[in-house]
Amino acid sequence: MIECRYYKRLEDGKVECTLCPHHCRIAEGKTGVCRSRKNQCGMLMSEVYGNPCSLAIDPIEKKPLYHFHPGTTCLSLACTGCNFRCLNCQNHDISQVSPSDINHYELSPEDVVTLCRKHHCPGIAYTYTEPLTYLEYIIDCAQQAHEAGLWNILVTAGYVCQEPLADLLPYLDAANVDLKSFSDDIYNKVNGGHLQPVLDTILAMKQAGVWVEITNLVIPNVNDDMQMIRRMCRWLADNDLTEAPLHFSRFFPRYKMQDIPPTPIATLKTAKQIAEEEGIRYVYLGNV
Repeated sequence: MIECRYYKRLEDGKVECTLCPHHCRIAEGKTGVCRSRKNQCGMLMSEVYGNPCSLAIDPIEKKPLYHFHPGTTCLSLACTGCNFRCLNCQNHDISQVSPSDINHYELSPEDVVTLCRKHHCPGIAYTYTEPLTYLEYIIDCAQQAHEAGLWNILVTAGYVCQEPLADLLPYLDAANVDLKSFSDDIYNKVNGGHLQPVLDTILAMKQAGVWVEITNLVIPNVNDDMQMIRRMCRWLADNDLTEAPLHFSRFFPRYKMQDIPPTPIATLKTAKQIAEEEGIRYVYLGNV
């Protein structure tokens, strides 16, 4: 457990986390939305620093990253926590729980780099949950990784404030951003957040020279409106992201969305056609 970098103390003994747009005001002994940042004696502490709950070696295409060193592997790492409450979360058993609820490893940033080299992986992927909720750990790992000549890959929903993100960008090589819909109303109802901060994250990554790929999970009767998908693709094109691979991913019943059927393949094919019409050069279908 270490003190977080992104917060301010309030007069009533609470602290305000400034890491993400939620700006959680956290009372003594309580945690924010992410469940992993806790007010302890008037200090905001990360309960997951150095304590990943999941480790694996993955093909880089699984992130998914199709145009960033294809054919290579990465060491995938996750800590508990997420600042979204997605009703369809496929990793809810580690993202929607408290750190004390599950087992974890003890790995310093130096240990992470050593493990990566041991398994001959050229890069580290911070993934599975929402890595931006344990940004302090990622930054320290990423610095060590760059010094060792390793890549840093972020798989994220992108819900973060710009100042903390700017501290990570110099060490970030590639990212897949989960653009969950192109509607603030859907973000609010299904994910527990807002759209604009995610768009800001994508643009900040692009401006910093990070290789960006986008994933859009298409959920029947939730975010499968083709006019909305066209607006999303047009936004990508208008912001010079036509070269960024776009992954339309097939939904399967998960978590609190067990009553929704899998996405028809025809829906994904229509979305792909729309993306190509709007100038997106590389469009892929996932989970098919």
